[in-house]
Amino acid sequence: MRVFGMTYDTGFVSAGSTTHEPFDPAAVRRDLRVIRDELHCDAVRITGGIQDRLELTARLAAEAGLEVWYCPFTNGLDRAGLLAFVLDGAERAERLRRSGAAVVYVTGSELAMVTDGFLPGRDLPERMALLTDPARLRAAIPAARAAVRDFLAEAVPAVRERFGGPITYASLPFEAVDWAGFDIIASDAGYRDASNAATFPQSLAAAVGQGKPYAATEFGCCTYRGAADVAGAGEPVTYDEHGRAAELTADLDRDEEGQARYLVDLLRDYEAGGVEAAFVYTFANRHLPTTGDPARDFDLAARGVVRVLPDGSWTPKAAFHALAAFGRARR
Repeated sequence: MRVFGMTYDTGFVSAGSTTHEPFDPAAVRRDLRVIRDELHCDAVRITGGIQDRLELTARLAAEAGLEVWYCPFTNGLDRAGLLAFVLDGAERAERLRRSGAAVVYVTGSELAMVTDGFLPGRDLPERMALLTDPARLRAAIPAARAAVRDFLAEAVPAVRERFGGPITYASLPFEAVDWAGFDIIASDAGYRDASNAATFPQSLAAAVGQGKPYAATEFGCCTYRGAADVAGAGEPVTYDEHGRAAELTADLDRDEEGQARYLVDLLRDYEAGGVEAAFVYTFANRHLPTTGDPARDFDLAARGVVRVLPDGSWTPKAAFHALAAFGRARR
C-alpha cells in the first residue's frame, strides 16, 4: 500500500451550515501537522463544498509534507453548478501542483446521491431515504447511473485541460463508473461489516484487479458497541432544521477499542490486498461533539478518530493511538 491516508473534512454544506464550524485556519494547520507527525499518514483526502476552504487546506497540507487528494464533496448543486465547481477546483489544484506539491484531483464524490436531479428527491435526506426502499432504489439506478456517466464524460476531459496530475473519482458501487478516462479507480464504499464480510475478500480482489491502481477513499467505524457490524450504515443520530445534531436514535455504549480494531484490521487487509491508497474516514466529525449528557453524546455516532469537545477542541480516541502505531510501523 503506497498511501496510508486520512480524510479531513473542511465542511459538507447542508441546511445553511457546514459540518466544520467554526473553520479556523490556525486550527486546521495544527490538525494537518498532527496527521503527518503523530499519525504518520502519507496523504490527506481534503473534502468539502466551499472552494476557498478546500484550496487553503490543500496548501496547508502540502506545507505539512502530505500528499494532497483534492476532493470536492458538494451537496445540492445541479449539473451546471457541479461542473463549474469541479473545474474551478481543478484549476486551484493545478496551481498547487505547479508549486511542487504532490496532488491527486478527485472529480467529485458520490455524485448520484448528492447532486440534484440524478436520483429522485428534492434534497439529500429524501435521496438517502431511497437506501431503505430497495425497490424504489433499483428502479431509480439506471437513470442515476446514466446521469453520472454523462457528467463524468463531460467533466473528465475538461479537468484534464486544467489539471496535469493524476485524477480519480470517489464512486458509489451502483454508479458503475467507466474508469477508462481515470488514472486511479476509487470507491467510497470501502466499508466491511456483517452485510458483506463473507464476500469482502473476493470483492477487494476484483477491485484491485482491474488494471489500474485502486483507492479505498472512505472507510471507518462509529464509536459505539456493535458499530463494526454496521460500519457502512448511516449515523444513528437525527439533525434539526439547521443541520445540528438533535438526538441519538438508540441507546449506545462507548466502544473506542472496537473502532480502533476495525480500522487497523481493515488497513492490514488493504495492505495485504494490494490497495494503492486507503483513507480513514475521518479525522474529526465536528458536527458530532461529545457532551456531558450521555443521551446527547453525539461522538458515539461519530467516525472521527478524535473526540470533539463542546468548545471545539479535541482529544484523541483509542483509534487515534492505534493508527499512530500503524503509521509508525509503516515508516
